[in-house]
Amino acid sequence: MHLLTSLPWTSSVKLIFSLVPNCFVRPREAQKAADEAKARFGHIDGDHLTLLNVYHAYKQNQEDPQWCYENFVNARAMKSADNVRVQLARIMARFNLKLCSTDFNNRDYYVNIRKAMLAGYFMQVAHLERTGHYLTVKDNQVVHLHPSNCLDHKPEWVIYNEYVLTSRNFIRTVTDIRGEWLIDIAPHYYDLTNFPNCEAKRQLEKLYKKRENFKEESRNRK
Repeated sequence: MHLLTSLPWTSSVKLIFSLVPNCFVRPREAQKAADEAKARFGHIDGDHLTLLNVYHAYKQNQEDPQWCYENFVNARAMKSADNVRVQLARIMARFNLKLCSTDFNNRDYYVNIRKAMLAGYFMQVAHLERTGHYLTVKDNQVVHLHPSNCLDHKPEWVIYNEYVLTSRNFIRTVTDIRGEWLIDIAPHYYDLTNFPNCEAKRQLEKLYKKRENFKEESRNRK
């Protein structure tokens, strides 16, 4: 799944991750083996990149259903992801848009993907409070990371696909992002004049202040 950098990410990234169901299967009789298989695909920055690792492996194994079965991967979900990507590539070709990607060996390869996802999911962000729970931005709903997430830490900021209501409020399919990306990518949404008072706002104020100080130092050097 290469970066479709010329296509608006609000449409392309959200299409891929919203239309494709969970690609892992966890049969009752083989839960331990399924969890171990999932862990082999795990990415330190979260679930979206873990799914990307699965897709890469699926393509490298020639879309083999037997490979999917042996690795507890939903072959139908993989086929669906592949179809979505083909459709997006066709749309780009129709409008003469360049299909390009950051080189895999570039240190910014995964960073750029996370930024691209944020461009599509900038309204679906949660901030880790000092109390240890997360608050969704603007509406300030207390949420918890879903137990199925691949993270081995609790990032300060995350994007998420789903808000799940059970006995507790969970966010599912989450990825670690950086606070400074919020004001770079979606300053219109993170305008603090229209932001509820919370710890996330105070952290954003610090980031905006840091940005202004950097700009001032740059002007002084000139």
